[in-house]
Amino acid sequence: MNFFQRFKENNPWFKYVGNRYVLVLLFFAVWMLFLDNYSYIEHRVLNKELEELETNKEYYQDEIKKDCLDIKRLNNPDQIEKYAREKYYMKRDSEDIYIIEFDEELPKEENNKSL
Repeated sequence: MNFFQRFKENNPWFKYVGNRYVLVLLFFAVWMLFLDNYSYIEHRVLNKELEELETNKEYYQDEIKKDCLDIKRLNNPDQIEKYAREKYYMKRDSEDIYIIEFDEELPKEENNKSL
């Protein structure tokens, strides 16, 4: 007897694994899971990207809603003046504005500077 037949007799599970249909099925499974363009690994990567894009979409939709509310508020002239004063530090001619910054609000680079 040759080596293959002795190996087959000593290992009964090899009879099932050595079957040509099982081998073709294993080859097909390995091909589809790892080697194909639409493999399982590629699907996992694409699903992660899709989840990230959906998260970004939700974030931007929330930002759009906030901006729409700001635009609606800015239809009132008093709100326009308030917005200009807060965001752009605009003032009337007879006013002086003092900007107070706290240590927590400064960037880290400026916190570490010593005088």
